[in-house]
Amino acid sequence: MAQVFEVITPEDKPIWLCLRQEAADAIVAEPGLASMLHSTVLSHDDLASALSYHIARKLGDDSLRGMTLRELVQKVYASDASLVEAAQADLQAVYERDPAAKGYLQAFMFFKGFLSLQIYRVAHKVWQDGRYTMAHFLQSRVSELFQIDINPAARIGKGVFIDHGTGVVIGETAVVGDDCSILQGVTLGGTGAERGDRHPKIGKGVLLGAGAKVLGNIQIGDYAKIASGSVVLKPVPAHCTAAGVPAKLVNCKTCEDPARQMDHTMPDIDFDYSI
Repeated sequence: MAQVFEVITPEDKPIWLCLRQEAADAIVAEPGLASMLHSTVLSHDDLASALSYHIARKLGDDSLRGMTLRELVQKVYASDASLVEAAQADLQAVYERDPAAKGYLQAFMFFKGFLSLQIYRVAHKVWQDGRYTMAHFLQSRVSELFQIDINPAARIGKGVFIDHGTGVVIGETAVVGDDCSILQGVTLGGTGAERGDRHPKIGKGVLLGAGAKVLGNIQIGDYAKIASGSVVLKPVPAHCTAAGVPAKLVNCKTCEDPARQMDHTMPDIDFDYSI
């Protein structure tokens, strides 16, 4: 007897219900993926349960079995509901900003930027609880699997979109505000071997273009834009665009919400203010 799935109406589509509907539709189109989609999405009652399973499925190895990892993630989600809320905001950000995302399912199942960010969130909570070795284990596994290296002590807001993700590095004392977009090859790093607070502080709604390097304990203001390939060594004011090596201000005021608009083009006339 064929399994019957719930029908979700366009008027009321919570992310979790959309995800389930998309998984059901995908099974019809790709029966060979039915087992994976059932076990990862359709066999769960909520997003937290599905994410716990999915993270464990990806990260589990001979060192730490999947079941143990799943129990760890479930306990973390149970202790802090804001992590699941952040995951929903991150998933919505991918859907809204990435034209390659035809729905929520692709991002949830296959986009390593999204999954790496969710594992970072678990590692950050574990770090806050003083379990530093476990936090670094999670960081290391993500780096091995996805080539994305986010220190578990870094602080990252919600609604963040990591596009493609390969080569992204976020250092220990870095801060990333809500609603930022980060492309592949971005580094939020230090300028040397100094200790203490040594990494960038990225404001809300900032767009960090592919290959951008932001180095040192500097402030990137809200809704700023860092052009692809730039090396930023000095603060960037809010609503400004910085480009070049070393970076200079080339446009103030930039677009209203660069992280959401994902507009990587540069103005025709450069004002060339130094920073």
